[in-house]
Amino acid sequence: MVPADVAWMLVAAALVLLMTPALAFFYGGLVRSKNALNTMMMSFISLGFVAVIWALLGYSLAFAPGSSILGGFDHALLQNVGLEAKGTIPHILFMAYQATFAIITAALISGAVVERMGFNAYVSFITLWALVVYSPIAHWVWGGGWLATMGALDFAGGTVVHVNAAVAALVAAVVIGPRKDFTRQAFLPHNVPFTLLGAGMLWFGWFGFNAGSALSAGNSAALAFVTTMFAPAGTLVVWSLIDMSRNGRVTAVGAATAIVVGLVAVTPAAGFVSPINALLLGGIAAIPSYFALVYRVRTRLDDSLDVVAAHGVGGAVGALLTGVFAQKSWNTLADGALFGNPYQVVIQLISIVAVIAYGAVATFILLKLVGLVFSLRAADEGIGLDVSQHGEEAYTRGEGAILVLPGVEAPAVAARVSFTTEGGRA
Repeated sequence: MVPADVAWMLVAAALVLLMTPALAFFYGGLVRSKNALNTMMMSFISLGFVAVIWALLGYSLAFAPGSSILGGFDHALLQNVGLEAKGTIPHILFMAYQATFAIITAALISGAVVERMGFNAYVSFITLWALVVYSPIAHWVWGGGWLATMGALDFAGGTVVHVNAAVAALVAAVVIGPRKDFTRQAFLPHNVPFTLLGAGMLWFGWFGFNAGSALSAGNSAALAFVTTMFAPAGTLVVWSLIDMSRNGRVTAVGAATAIVVGLVAVTPAAGFVSPINALLLGGIAAIPSYFALVYRVRTRLDDSLDVVAAHGVGGAVGALLTGVFAQKSWNTLADGALFGNPYQVVIQLISIVAVIAYGAVATFILLKLVGLVFSLRAADEGIGLDVSQHGEEAYTRGEGAILVLPGVEAPAVAARVSFTTEGGRA
């Protein structure tokens, strides 16, 4: 084992773990104040339930020796996962690093169902989804499965993380249905500075996400670090120019969204493309994601925080462009179409379609199964999910506000809440 690699991967794992609280702030600022706490909890709860299922069985299904479709049970309950080397780092550190990916991937789904999905149903769903959907797809690409054998390039999770989560988000949004009064009233963000803070923290953590995926402190990590810096910059510039040309101004929410789209798009390519091509990739990715978001607003699809436009479209475009811009001279396994290998684009397309197909079907089945036990829709949606799902509020609102302590009954909670701000009105 190499001490420098171990030190870097410890830092990288911590950075990726930080991305889940960062996502909580990013999402939390975009919803109405009466749902802020619930929305943030949908990210935070993944730190517990998904981490546990990963240790019990998920890691084994993703990375233990098995078939081309699914890993085996050699690492169930973290058996045979100790201080032995996995490459140049301890096996246990590799497992923990991969756990942080599973955690945030599941949390990403929440953006499509905030403000109306029951919390118990959501927790059950993401726990099962991490095991049944995320782990097999991680095995296909990173665990020696069939997409890896085919030669699919996904440095840090364009398909495994972002397309995968976006497909689940889309299916969940359709199955659960739109929010109350969707299309009849504007659902305005209650705290845009939270969203900007979350975007900045996500960018910071993403250096661990992408550069850490090199699994060492060498040249590949350095390349991924630099491409992660420049691709979102390109996205932010192009997004801003589109905004200015269409609306005459650049919004803060748009800028935060652009940063995330750029980070998503460069994720599959981070260690495979040159910095200049990463900048170009980020700029290109802004266009389809921007107009996918514009189009979604005109439909009946209530993808509340535009997970599909940002992560689905951004991830798919990034994965395809990886097949265009990948370059062996930057330590890549294969050249892309721009360097004489157009077939790489076909491989990338196959990987995207495979993830969409399996993810959509499996997610639909899981939601229907969870719906047999818990109501997928939250009760008392009108008063806000902070109160109805948690018995708490993100913001106190005068003497009508309440505090529910563990073990203390609080009957008729909804009736005791004072709706004194616009964000708190039903």
